[in-house]
Amino acid sequence: MARLYADEQYPKRVVELLRTLGHDILTVQEAGNANQKIPDEEVLAFALSVDRAILRLNRRHFIRLHTLKADHAGIIVCKDDANRERLALRINEAIANLETLRSLLIRVNRPSE
Repeated sequence: MARLYADEQYPKRVVELLRTLGHDILTVQEAGNANQKIPDEEVLAFALSVDRAILRLNRRHFIRLHTLKADHAGIIVCKDDANRERLALRINEAIANLETLRSLLIRVNRPSE
C-alpha cells in the first residue's frame, strides 16, 4: 500500500480510515512539523526526503507545484468531503492499484450529489 504524508489540516478521521485500509501514513504532527508555517515547497521536499506522497486538501498550490517540479514522491489533492468514509474510500480507489505514486498528481474529487 501507499506511503503518505498527511497535511496539517488533513482530517484525522480520514487518516485513521486509510490506515485501516493498509496505508502507511505519517502526519505533519507525528513528524514534528506542525504549527510552523512551513512553505508548501518545503513540505513537498520533506515528503520526498521521507519517500512519501503528500496528501492535501490545498489543491491549487500543490497542482502548481507539480507543474513546476514534477520530481516528487507523489501528490494527492482532494476536494474536502464531510463524509470522511467516502473520502477515504475514494482515495484508496484512486491509488490502490498503482505500483508507484512517484511524480504523479492524483486528484480525488467529491462526487456530485
